Formats: sequence, structure tokens, C-alpha cells
Amino acid sequence: MSHGKLYMVATPIGNLEDITFRAVETLKRADVVACEDTRVTRILLDKYGITPQKIISHHQHNEKNSIPGILKLLQEGHMVALVSDAGTPVISDPGNGLVREAVKAGIPVIPIPGPSAVTTLLSVCHFPVDMYTFEGFLPHKKGRQTRLKQMAERAHVTVLFESTHRILKLLEELQVYCGERDLLVGRELTKIHETLFRGTVSEAQSWFQDHPVKGEFVLIVAPPVKKTACAQKKS
Repeated sequence: MSHGKLYMVATPIGNLEDITFRAVETLKRADVVACEDTRVTRILLDKYGITPQKIISHHQHNEKNSIPGILKLLQEGHMVALVSDAGTPVISDPGNGLVREAVKAGIPVIPIPGPSAVTTLLSVCHFPVDMYTFEGFLPHKKGRQTRLKQMAERAHVTVLFESTHRILKLLEELQVYCGERDLLVGRELTKIHETLFRGTVSEAQSWFQDHPVKGEFVLIVAPPVKKTACAQKKS
């Protein structure tokens, strides 16, 4: 029996209509849908009338146990579609371990592209984003200062993820390590309460102290403004 195929399917980051025709068709044809939270994924599947033969849980806390079972299904010839709760698997979401083991086993891994919070915000950025570094979530403790210092010296933009509970702290740290920079902050992208903030680090601090900070955040931090030779020259 030939191996099945593992499909990495991007799902909406908020608005359920942000899904490709190919993603819907792939989920309809899949024998098995592996997902972070079956309750979240069933909402999407129900909207599009998708009823897979089997839906199983695969997340960061059960990867060691779920990967062998998924590999067995693939080796038996089943078509498996992996989705995260929102966006593209592996990008700050579970999935990399499964991809690695599938590749080792000679199982085809096929990308089904679609929504990503990173590209969503980059597409509406008002300063150059032709080159960027994706940091994802900064570590809470060890290595955090080092990453912030590296960001401060970077000559291109940096994309960050942050949570509701740490966004104000991150803005304070950006002020300390990076100084006054242009920012684009996206909150609850594609959802009902979507917010796009454009301004400097200090302006963002003031704005978000006075406005709701509930939700998921994506930030694009501009590089430092280059000083011209004339500006650097002392009179």
C-alpha cells in the first residue's frame, strides 16, 4: 500500500470567510483532520458542511503521543489534513514535529496556503517591508533582552506576536531598547473588533493605555531612521 499524504491547511485567523476554495476542498476530501482544538475546528467544518471520517487532537501538549498515531494513519494510506486553531500550521503553531517525522518516513507533505497574521499585517504596513525578521513571541525571561537588543540594531522591520496580558510591557521594553520608532500594531485582525494602530512607540503606549487591550496582537517595528551625513555633521 502506498503512503497517504499530509496536507498543511491554512485556516482563517478570524473571519471564517477568509478560507480558500482549495482549503475547503482539501478538508472535504481528507480522511482525517488533525487539529489543535476539536471544538474550534468543528465550527469551521460545520460552516462549510465538512464531515471528515475522523477528527483528532494534535497540539503542543500531546505531540509525543499523537504523532505516532498520525504517522500510522499516513502509512496506511490515509489522507490527513492538519490545521491549527487559526492561520497556518507551524508558524508559531503546532505542526513542525509532525512535518519532520513525516518527511523522515518519506510521506509527502503538501502546503495548502492561506491566511497568516504575519502577511495580513505586512500587506497594510505604511513603511518598507520588503525585508523583515519574524520573531514570533519573545521569550518571557531567558533571552528576551538579547532579542530586544538585536531588534534595536536591525536595519529592517521586525514582526512580533504578543498577548493581551503582555502588550503594555512589550511597548515599554521597545521604548527602552529601541527608542522612538514607527509602529504598526494589529489587534484582533479580521475579527469584529479589528484595530490597526499607526504611530510611534510612545504614541502606542499612550493609546493602548487608554483603549482596550483584549485580544491577540501583531506588531511591525520599523528600523531606526538613518541619519544623513549632513545631520550627523556638527556645525
